[in-house]
Amino acid sequence: MQYWLFKSEPSTWSWDDQMAKGDIGEEWDGVRNYQARNFMRQMEIGDRGFFYHSQTEKAVVGIVEVVALAHPDSTTDDERWECVDIKAISPVKTPVTLEMIKNDPRLAEMVLVKNSRLSVQPVAEAEWRIVCEMAGVDP
Repeated sequence: MQYWLFKSEPSTWSWDDQMAKGDIGEEWDGVRNYQARNFMRQMEIGDRGFFYHSQTEKAVVGIVEVVALAHPDSTTDDERWECVDIKAISPVKTPVTLEMIKNDPRLAEMVLVKNSRLSVQPVAEAEWRIVCEMAGVDP
């Protein structure tokens, strides 16, 4: 299993929106960055991810699962852009803020710390376990 982080502006697509989709899930569409797209091409069904609210909250707020492999993004006719579908698994007990992550030396190499603008990014297994522990959820 691989681990990921999906960033969204809550005013555009929030954790509540994701939860409302239930087991059907939703396309993680609108990504227009080649590196983020390439990460989605690497995803497998069952991979887990953090749902991260960007902008004002800047925090991991939930756990999601990849439910469909990379496919054409339905929001564009440009065939360069692909996306995966994700479904909500559970909210975290304690949101884990970017500040908390930056202040934990064990997470100094996390992509979120080094490239906080990337909307889809990998999370190492050790980082996954640490952030889950901080969030009060079982990894």
